Parts: sequence; structure tokens; C-alpha cells
Amino acid sequence: MPLGTWLKAGTSATALVLAMAGPATAAHAPAGESSAAQAAAVTLRYDDSRAAGWEAAIAAGVASWNANVSNVHLVEAAPGTAAEIVIVATTGWPQATLGPVRPGRQVRVELGSQAVDQGYNKTRIAAHELGHSLGLPDTKPGPCSQLMSGSSAGTACTNATPNTTERSRVQSAYAGGIATLAPADGRTLIDAP
Repeated sequence: MPLGTWLKAGTSATALVLAMAGPATAAHAPAGESSAAQAAAVTLRYDDSRAAGWEAAIAAGVASWNANVSNVHLVEAAPGTAAEIVIVATTGWPQATLGPVRPGRQVRVELGSQAVDQGYNKTRIAAHELGHSLGLPDTKPGPCSQLMSGSSAGTACTNATPNTTERSRVQSAYAGGIATLAPADGRTLIDAP
């Protein structure tokens, strides 16, 4: 199907969904947040083109962060464009560069199959490693309710949602937009138990 046909179909489908959703669904800002605050959100692009087998987990991890914080928004980078978060699949333990990453800078997330082989949940791993990119260190040992407790919560833990404290820390890290971002830490955090 030609690209123009796809674009027309996508535009029509989007219009239909928005028309059916009504005004309550179309407004996605948290209560009390102005459209100016939304506009100040920092957009970070991620590249998962070298993370074969992790696509669904990455998409779910990104969706979790985007649903829970408003000062930063993660979007997939267009093919061939630069990305702030480079995500790759590896055979080792998951690890990531500690942020908060700034637009135009770059951090690396390694989604290691060794953790999956030992029974850890892929979506929790992806969301946890993205949390490092957003500036959150590990909180080990910790309960399953803490996303950043990582492997210390055990293999039965599937929680991929940041808790109130984790959300607040990311919100603070990206408050005020790009101008107020502190430099990234740059350390690589390896999440082996």
C-alpha cells in the first residue's frame, strides 16, 4: 500500500477515535496542569532498533513512564535519527547509564537476557532500566512496589509502575524543562542480584 494511503487511513482513524473519545479523553494532562506546563515537558527519544525480542516490553515500559510523569515524555526515534536513550539487547545482566539524560545527550540501556533466563519479568526490567536513564538509582533491597528495587524484589515481582516517590523524583529532575536539567551522573548501574 502506498505511503500516502497509509497516512490518509491513519489520519482518518485518529480523527474517528478522537471524535468518539470526546473532550474528557482528549485532554490527557493531570488535573490542575496547564497546557503551558505540558508544552514545557522534555521530550526524549529512544532507539530500540538493536533490542530484538524486547519490543513489547520496551513499549510497555515507555507507556508506564509516560502515563505516570508529565515533565518528561519518551518517544520512539524515527529510523536514522539521533536518540537520547539507546536500547540494546545483550546476553548479560541488565544495566543502564544513570541520568537524568538531557536532550541531545545520550545514555545506554542494556536489556540482558541473563535476568530473563533466571525468571525476571521483561517489562519490569525495561521500565526499571528506563528509570535509570531518567535519573533514578537502585533502591536495593526493596519491595516489589518500588520499581527501582530491581532484582531484590524477586522473580515473582512483575510491577513495572513507578511508585509515588519515584514519580516525584523524575518530575523534579525534569521540572522547568530543558534549562534546569542537571548533568547526568554517567555511571553505569548493573542490576545483577
